[in-house]
Amino acid sequence: MRISQSNLKNGLGVAALSMAVSLTSGNASAGVTDADIVNDQANTSDIVHYGIGPQGQRFSPLNKLNTDNVQNLQPVWAFSLGGEKQRGQESQPLVRDGVMYVTGSYSRIWAIDVNTGEEIWEYEARLPDGIMPCCDVVNRGAALYDDLVIFGTLDAKLVALDAATGKPVWKKTLGDYKAGYSYTAAPLIAKGMVITGVSGGEFGIVGKVEARDAKTGELVWSRPTVEGHMGYLNGKENGITGGKANVTWPGDMWKHGGAATWLGGTYDPDVDLLFFGTGNPAPWNSWLRPGDNLYSASRVAIDPDTGKIAWHFQTTPHDGWDFDGVNEFISFDYQENGKTVKAGATADRNGFFYVLNRENGDFIRGFPFVNNITWAKGLDDEGRPLYVDDNRPGNPAGEKKGAQVFAIPSFLGGKNWMPMAYSQDTGLFYVPSNEWGMDIWNEPVSYKSGAAYLGAGFTIKPIFDDHIGSLKAVDPKSGKIVWEYKNPAPLWGGVLTTAGNLVFTGTPEGYLMGFDARTGEVVYKFNTGSGIVGSPITWEQNGEQFVSVVSGWGGAVPLWGGEVAKTVKNFNQGGMVWTFKLPARNVATR
Repeated sequence: MRISQSNLKNGLGVAALSMAVSLTSGNASAGVTDADIVNDQANTSDIVHYGIGPQGQRFSPLNKLNTDNVQNLQPVWAFSLGGEKQRGQESQPLVRDGVMYVTGSYSRIWAIDVNTGEEIWEYEARLPDGIMPCCDVVNRGAALYDDLVIFGTLDAKLVALDAATGKPVWKKTLGDYKAGYSYTAAPLIAKGMVITGVSGGEFGIVGKVEARDAKTGELVWSRPTVEGHMGYLNGKENGITGGKANVTWPGDMWKHGGAATWLGGTYDPDVDLLFFGTGNPAPWNSWLRPGDNLYSASRVAIDPDTGKIAWHFQTTPHDGWDFDGVNEFISFDYQENGKTVKAGATADRNGFFYVLNRENGDFIRGFPFVNNITWAKGLDDEGRPLYVDDNRPGNPAGEKKGAQVFAIPSFLGGKNWMPMAYSQDTGLFYVPSNEWGMDIWNEPVSYKSGAAYLGAGFTIKPIFDDHIGSLKAVDPKSGKIVWEYKNPAPLWGGVLTTAGNLVFTGTPEGYLMGFDARTGEVVYKFNTGSGIVGSPITWEQNGEQFVSVVSGWGGAVPLWGGEVAKTVKNFNQGGMVWTFKLPARNVATR
């Protein structure tokens, strides 16, 4: 049975729609609880949260599919996202009680019967003219809570839909899209609240993290991420973001300071903290804003009950290369000297991999995970970069253009938004990285609401002849690159790892690829017809293990990639959800 928004217009009732969902999925969907979300990684029959759990490890304990039988993985259905809006499909699907929820470009979302691949319902946001997404019209996923599906839109709205019908339940505004605010991340759910950031750092907006009651959408607290702005709890002023205005920002620059929280965050119930990354300070031209420019290019740990910043760690103080700091912070434990270290790891745009104490933010270690970094010689004992002064773009004061430098990595980063995965079996992180550099220079700029606020120009260039993309297995305890897979085009999709000794990711060339998690050997390859920039998932149903990934080339690389964009200009756009399974007869006992 196929149900769409047109059925609602034609008068098909909610009860009938709910019955139809029950018939197609095999049972009625139960409401998603906080316990379901916290236990998401352990529950192999559903995927109810982005990152396969709020910690974002993207590790599945399933091992029916493994290196012995992965060659038997076969497609069972493909669902088209359709129309003329097939570009930049960066979503991670969710699965609950036989129904898949997947978002698409231009702020669309579908419910799909996982048994048949048939559409149950579709919702398409009515976007106004004048939206200003900097880096393609992407959406990275939804959130499930109670009987709601919650996702964000390019005009900076947060929308909650009835999971059975796709009918809107509530809608809230996250920011003024006319000033440059937008939203592309998957919302985070913690303690009954839906937690969101904002996009728009290239337009001089002010980054923030906000918590709302997930059932009603009512605001609980708001925490700006630019030092000097006021935070609120239950509608009342709750102190500024941890510092006074003009301390790490000159003059009034903090008023339009950027630090957008555009990737979303993770939550660790073990230490009861939210972890969000913050983007570049605005403008890119760093000569206009001397100082560390808190809390830009940082990881911030936030108390979920109050919005208070518990600790922060700044990866690129006084960022002058658009290195951001938004990349996911993933909780993990390891043993050292007979003790358990409660750690967290992040692979930064700036090319360094950081391991921090997730309880207090203390720096444990850091090391480069890409080659030939030019902007810094390394990190000091506190994790602060040792700058190469000559590799900061020059001051354009009184001129049209400052001195140009060639910086590695490029502003698209040693790793960009695409999430890495952590294996509890191997103890390794699997990092989708890119090896590239950029010519970059500064230009004069002044703030104007709704206009680009960069003050810089750039051209991205590859630094190796044979590859740009590099999937790396990284040991967070030693900094060793255990294995590497080199890909001709940039990698722009997320990673999944499993207890079956498998690592999955996609390539712009269109391949869903499987690797031996310990050796890096390619053990599976399937071409989906368009570049993969989504994040794969796996779950089990009726005794069989499934894998799904969204295919559809797009994102920032073809828009901002400079000379690199030439290498991908002939790649086809698309929009398909591909679902594979390992038939029960092919399960090999490990």
